[in-house]
Parts: sequence; C-alpha cells; structure tokens
Amino acid sequence: MRPSWDEYFMEMAEIVKTRSTCLRRQVGAVVVKDKRILASGYNGAPTGLKHCEETGCLREQLGIPSGQRHELCRGLHAEQNAIIQASLHGVKLEGATLYVTIQPCVVCAKMVINAGISKLVFKGDYPDELSWEMLEESGIELKRI
Repeated sequence: MRPSWDEYFMEMAEIVKTRSTCLRRQVGAVVVKDKRILASGYNGAPTGLKHCEETGCLREQLGIPSGQRHELCRGLHAEQNAIIQASLHGVKLEGATLYVTIQPCVVCAKMVINAGISKLVFKGDYPDELSWEMLEESGIELKRI
C-alpha cells in the first residue's frame, strides 16, 4: 500500500536517525515544504568534534534522567541540526513541516517556533511538558503518528 506523505517523510526521518552517534537515543528530523526535503538532521556532536561513542556519555555517567541537563550533552538534537543545516545553506524554513522521530524538547520547540515552521509531525513522546505547552500555544499544527 502506498504511504501517505506524512508516513513517507517520517520514514525518511527514521532513516536519517541511523546516522546518530548518541548512545542514549537516536533521533532523526526532516524538514519539508511543498513535498520537497529542505534539510535533515540527526543527533550528534558538532562537526569535527569527538562523538559520545568515543568519549562516553557524561549524562549517562552522572545518572541524569532523559530530558534533563541538556547542557551536559556533547551533542546537538536532530531538530537543531536540521535548522542549522538549512541556515548554513540559506534555506528558508517558514511555512515548512518538520518530521521528527520524537517530540521535541523545550529548547528545540523554541527553535522550531522561531524558525517559522508551521507543522510538526512526530512519533514518540518526550518527558517535557513545557515543550508541549509552548508548541500548542504557538499555533503550530501538531500531529502525532
């Protein structure tokens, strides 16, 4: 059976996440407008820096629960990397749809809102109530699949 557009692009986000170097959770993101991919991203260390596969995960070593103390993580989130890639290449995201394999954290939610993304399609839950509240308040169309 032929997938819907949302299913099609979410499957691409699932493929993108296979590039992740995070030891805790692999996440992929794809930004789409007019059925065309504008940018993609996965979670991992900044370009040219060692990945957690090499250094070990500090948050894991300290026993920090998921969704807390993001500043102790070497990596960027998939949504952040997709937005940064678009910026690096001069791609405007206003009015685009973001497909991500998990609900964004509050930091990513704020970036998504300010990037002008108009629709967010995601799969998994993330333990971040403020993120959800801000996304709802922003008026971005939210779709969990």
